[in-house]
Order: sequence, then structure tokens, then C-alpha cells
Amino acid sequence: MDSSVDFKDKNIVFFDGDCGVCNFWVQWILERDKNDKFMFASLQSKFGQKFLAERNLERKQFKTLYLWKPGKTYLVKSQAVLEIASLLGGVYSLAKIAKIFPTGFMNFFYNWVSDNRTKLATQTCFLPDAHQKKKFIEV
Repeated sequence: MDSSVDFKDKNIVFFDGDCGVCNFWVQWILERDKNDKFMFASLQSKFGQKFLAERNLERKQFKTLYLWKPGKTYLVKSQAVLEIASLLGGVYSLAKIAKIFPTGFMNFFYNWVSDNRTKLATQTCFLPDAHQKKKFIEV
């Protein structure tokens, strides 16, 4: 990624770069990010590892999705998923309705998917186009 790009106004999605399910959802977000609100970094990248280390988060298990607004807080698991949907807007913002459920309840389902993700999808090789490639930190 071009180091001159400023991503302070972006929402950074940290994901498992080796996970087929995660790569599917990154591609899904990319296709719907009409207002250019998101950037992406794998948890395995230097940028991802720095993010985890600075927050004393697990750096070897990549089962958690993080959504970070630089200079502000970060969200994890189901809270990150719901915020991504909300930021995409339109029909996806209806996902806010799920916020009525306790986080622990929502994360139960998130954890189930995370624990079973290798059974749910095979690894796929996602090749971003030129515009999409600019949204990745350390491709």
C-alpha cells in the first residue's frame, strides 16, 4: 500500500488472511463499499500484528474479526460485523436490529462460525482489481 495514503478516516477490517470464509466476506464488503469507508489488513501482516501487539491481543490465533477506526476504539466479533453492516448503509443497516440481543448471545453464533469456518468454506484465492487493491494495507 502507498504509504502516502491516509486512512485515519477509514474503518480498517482486520481478518484472517488464510481463511476462505474471511476472504469471502472481505470480497463481499469490497463489492458493497460504495462510499469507500473500509480498508483491509490481514491479521498475519506486519500491520495486523502491530495492531494486535499494541493492544495486548492474541497474535497467533486469527479467529476474531476486528473493526478499527484509527484514533478511536475497535470492535470485535459480532459487534464488528454489525457495525460493518451499519456503515455499508442501505438495507444492510437493518442489521442494527440485532443489537437488541446481548453481545454474549451474538458472539456465541460468531464463535460457532469461527470455530467451523474451515468446514464451511475452502480456501479461495481472491484477486482484487486495481481499485480494490488500494484498500488493502500491506498486500
